[in-house]
Amino acid sequence: MRTPVRVGIIGANPERGWAAAAHVPALHALPDYALTAVGTRRPDSAREAARRFGAEHAFTDPHALAAHPDVDLVVVTVKVPHHAELIDAALDAGKHVLAEWPLALTTAEAENLTEKARAAGVRTAIGLQARHSPAVRHARGLITDGYLGEITSATLYAAIARGAGGTIPAEAAYTFDRANGAGLLEVTGGHSLDVLNFLAGDLTALSAILGPPGPNLTIAETDELVRPTSPAQVLVSATLTNNAVASIHLANGKASNSRTRLEFSGTEGDLAVVTDAHDLRAAQIQIGEPRLLGARLGESDWQELRTPAPSAEQSAQNVRLLYEAFAHDLHTGGQTVADFAHAVKLHRLLDTIREAAADGTRHTVTGYDRAA
Repeated sequence: MRTPVRVGIIGANPERGWAAAAHVPALHALPDYALTAVGTRRPDSAREAARRFGAEHAFTDPHALAAHPDVDLVVVTVKVPHHAELIDAALDAGKHVLAEWPLALTTAEAENLTEKARAAGVRTAIGLQARHSPAVRHARGLITDGYLGEITSATLYAAIARGAGGTIPAEAAYTFDRANGAGLLEVTGGHSLDVLNFLAGDLTALSAILGPPGPNLTIAETDELVRPTSPAQVLVSATLTNNAVASIHLANGKASNSRTRLEFSGTEGDLAVVTDAHDLRAAQIQIGEPRLLGARLGESDWQELRTPAPSAEQSAQNVRLLYEAFAHDLHTGGQTVADFAHAVKLHRLLDTIREAAADGTRHTVTGYDRAA
């Protein structure tokens, strides 16, 4: 049996958050990992996280967590503006790093972190776990095997109910501030576009519209007013490497259920990757488990395609599969997960969307390619 990779999580809130919902259950399910350390801002919170999650060490200082000899891999699950400084601490300690997407607040920060990781000789992974979803992997296999023939078009529609009705939970308030780099384009767009790229290839040129931020909102717990600055609508018209066309619409504040539909048309058939759920999280492609719908040439109706059954609690499944693949990479030296270099390419794609929207012209997409 292989020696487990010892993990320290920065941002392991014991009460709520993505670490508790997905990372901790994923790690506990895998014998290749041992959760040895947790870190939060407050001593009482850190001690409680260690007790609940079964970690031996509790920290309030991220540098001390990263430097501890019982930690091989540092996992960063905090708000985006703090990513760079915490990843820096892990890299200074010579540790492997898995960071949530987006990697950093800016592309320049992401580039610096990537170069620093390369110089340190450590392995990295970025939390684009949707590409490890069994349904997404099955869709990729179908496309590779010719289910669609030649892809002629891709249509992505991702609509999130966050902000519908005028109220938001306190934990979501920061995502409406454009300066925090965690809005609709960055999070919903980054995860969804990565799946589009993973299945159909690169975007090569695009034009874009970033809509207005939408109406003011109220924090449910405090009645505090929030004035959004992040766009509530994103429209992109693009071409792909195989000369197919792509239409992309991202939306916040949807009145009905959140949902994502990524539909491909080809010369031999159609294929759709669909998530729709009453739960806002489960309707997002990186969290929920999509359904696959297909129709071959000559068939008039969509058919639901059989996909592998979920093997873990829904929120944790794709994250568990990401960790499983990363363990393989760490032990074998392979490359099956998207790393920091891939994250930089995705950051550059989002920059291109912003630039095209700002000047109203069509832009060529550079520095972005299809990863593992």
